Amino acid sequence: MTTARTATPSTARAINDRLALNLLLEQGPLTATELRDLTGLSRPTVADLLDRLQRTGLVAVVGERGEQRRGPNARLYALVASRAHIAAFDVREGGVSLVVADLAGRSLATAEVPVEASVDPSVEASGEGAADAGVAERIVRTLLKTARGAGVEQLHTVAVGAPGLVDPATGRLHSTGKLPGWHAELLTALRELPGTDVILENEVNLAGRAEYRVGAARDRDTFVLMWLGHSVGAAVILDGRLRRGFSGGTGEICFLPVPGTVGLPSADSCEGGFHGLVGSAAICALARSHGLSADPAGDASAAEAAVRTALAAGAAGEAFLDELAERIALGAAALCVVLDPGCVVLGGEIGRAGGAELAGRVERRLAGFSPLRTEVRAGTAGGGAVLAGAVLTAGDAVRRDLFGEP
Repeated sequence: MTTARTATPSTARAINDRLALNLLLEQGPLTATELRDLTGLSRPTVADLLDRLQRTGLVAVVGERGEQRRGPNARLYALVASRAHIAAFDVREGGVSLVVADLAGRSLATAEVPVEASVDPSVEASGEGAADAGVAERIVRTLLKTARGAGVEQLHTVAVGAPGLVDPATGRLHSTGKLPGWHAELLTALRELPGTDVILENEVNLAGRAEYRVGAARDRDTFVLMWLGHSVGAAVILDGRLRRGFSGGTGEICFLPVPGTVGLPSADSCEGGFHGLVGSAAICALARSHGLSADPAGDASAAEAAVRTALAAGAAGEAFLDELAERIALGAAALCVVLDPGCVVLGGEIGRAGGAELAGRVERRLAGFSPLRTEVRAGTAGGGAVLAGAVLTAGDAVRRDLFGEP
């Protein structure tokens, strides 16, 4: 016979506190009456939790509201967003973007660190490893300077989005290409910051979280983000959970064998895979073959410009856009017949540039490849999707610590 268990008083208090804190985080300042209405808790219980949360420094009175009641104005309670601070990184081959934010996820300061401008020639001369360490040290100094400029002396958590595989078991970053050594050095330097937790995540996974929480897939518990930029990747959200796979490689679709490439991918090169069809260099080459101007450099910004040029060209850009949509649909079809996500979001520089027009073309072509009904949407988290996802991830970690969330 199983004995029914009820929550202990301390467990019930913790649950109620988390409920109230999350409401204050999501909805802003609330009165005690509003908290009672939203939580269903009794007046004494709400009064008790507000008193308790004020003593911990997580909640404070920030004003009054009296326009809808008689008698004394009602106190407004708010989350103390300065109770903890976070930082987020978007790490690329040519440098990093970073943001310092408060507990509510509000940006307090930002910075860009181009790697080329960060390397001291005297450090370079002493060897490659020393140069990598020098870059990492400069980036960390920039982070701390940026934080201090915003009045932040201590960072609770730093979330880092970087290309490569993040091993779910060890948290280590493994490159699937030729990434600079300073990526690993930066992680080492960040993990040496006293009193600061560091979370490492694949950058496309972070962009997927941003689209799920604040972007194009807010109404979806299951979807796939296809990241189309310099290279290509995917973030897979199934039943509201980000899926990483056994080795952290879920979504490495740049290695996906597809028709139309000059060869096959290998363990150390994705050139023969899906990357060879929709990577930025391939898109620029495709644009030139259709008589559109495209920078031979073939980087993500050049491919983005080529897509925008095609959209602005009207009929002259139609053939290019149709062929690009067919290429993207090839990779999307492979994902859909395995996962059946029902929704594919196009992100990255190319997805952002193509917008609803490119998404619609991909959806129509995808319908011809697969019997599975799949909606294709343009990402709306914007160019800062990786940073937005990193801020969300760091904020979640802080709230688990401060709010006692599971």
